[in-house]
Amino acid sequence: MSQSQTAPAAAPRTAASVASLSSLDRAGLLGLWQELHGGRPPRSMSQPLLRKVLAFDLQLGTVGGWPPALAERLEHAARSDSRPKAAVPVAGGRLLREWNGTTHVVEIRAEGYFWNGRPWRSLSAIAREITGAQWSGPRFFGLDGTGQDAGQKRRRT
Repeated sequence: MSQSQTAPAAAPRTAASVASLSSLDRAGLLGLWQELHGGRPPRSMSQPLLRKVLAFDLQLGTVGGWPPALAERLEHAARSDSRPKAAVPVAGGRLLREWNGTTHVVEIRAEGYFWNGRPWRSLSAIAREITGAQWSGPRFFGLDGTGQDAGQKRRRT
């Protein structure tokens, strides 16, 4: 039978299964997750989110799973490292950072960093000296790969 023939017949059972999720407690939801996924969900996943994900899984099972092309794309995306790469400072370069109205220039040398008239072993030590607080030096100087200005707070849109 094709998917289009099996899906309508299975739809009432799926609807009943999805509806029954609302009566399951956390232990029941975890048991169903274990059955469908073979593992435990993320610890911080709330019961409402567990119900939504499990409902989606049940519905997806009714239609035979992901289309093969989409499944392949999802597998590829999961295997690839999608995090931005951090910039690596190169000897001879300079890093500029404005902090409280003062522009700080750090020279990158083969043996380390040079700032404020003296050599430094790490960017984090320089950032701590500039701010008086514990900072990741690469993040402070914008080398962490996020593409954001180090002084900006991250905002959700």
